[in-house]
Amino acid sequence: MRRRGEVRSPEALGRLLAQGRMLSGKSQRELAAEIGVGQKWIWELEQGKPGLFTERLFQVLRATGVTLSLEIDVPDGSVQGG
Repeated sequence: MRRRGEVRSPEALGRLLAQGRMLSGKSQRELAAEIGVGQKWIWELEQGKPGLFTERLFQVLRATGVTLSLEIDVPDGSVQGG
């Protein structure tokens, strides 16, 4: 099954990325090591902490009417809150 979410802010992006990470069974520390960043960076990303790139990205998306969405593969039998 797939879950799809529209991403309208850095916070929404962070929430969806955190869901994907958890569904993949990885901790923040494991993901950080896998991609070569610190665990704090993953935490900040999942919290939607403002950064120049993400702020500008969402400004451009709003100004151009472009919609960003993500899909998360949810394993069968996974319990998802509503």
